[in-house]
Amino acid sequence: MYAIVEIAGHQFKVEKDQKVFVNRLATEEGKKVSFDNVLLIGDGDKITLGAPAIGGAQVSAKVLKHLKGDKVIVFKKKRRKGYRVKNGHRQALSEIVIESIVASGAKPAAKAEKKVAPKKAAPKKEEPKVEAKAAAPAKPAAKKATGKADDLKKIEGIGPKISQTLIEAGISTFAELAKTNPAEISEIIAGVRGNHVTDTWPAQAKLAADGKWDELKKWQDELDGGKA
Repeated sequence: MYAIVEIAGHQFKVEKDQKVFVNRLATEEGKKVSFDNVLLIGDGDKITLGAPAIGGAQVSAKVLKHLKGDKVIVFKKKRRKGYRVKNGHRQALSEIVIESIVASGAKPAAKAEKKVAPKKAAPKKEEPKVEAKAAAPAKPAAKKATGKADDLKKIEGIGPKISQTLIEAGISTFAELAKTNPAEISEIIAGVRGNHVTDTWPAQAKLAADGKWDELKKWQDELDGGKA
């Protein structure tokens, strides 16, 4: 039996006992992890396709170790400007081993988490009923919250979609981003398409939070999509 499953933003064809290198996961070494976004399962001549994922299917794995991939040389040049920059990059990876592939009847843990969202909507309905007179002062409170948020798109490598994903995860300021581990950031934006390198994002955010814009701009001129 084999399956095609999405792990950390990439799709892999996996079988039981197979070792796979994936983008760095937030799970600690030696612990188990499961993936519910199973797109296809093949069992002999029987093939099951998802739309897009197969309901109840799950791939379970164990994190063997965290490591870095081979160095990739990045060379940038601007014609007629005398600009040349040569940098190396090593992608943060996790080695996992596939322990089981379940076609149906997996534990509905992920589904239970998705059902939590409607519970958050319940208090919103109660607020206008209990505090109908306090609707006016609620507006300035919203303005204060908006003022605290920073434009995360000023960080090299962060676009509108990643910025929105980080804000939804509770990271809306440069200071909060500076305190977040690159591996944790990679896990948060795993659903955003593309190969995003988050190694320099906390350091960039620290410069932005400290107001060192000139130093940040000078550094960003040497970066490409957040790669150092």
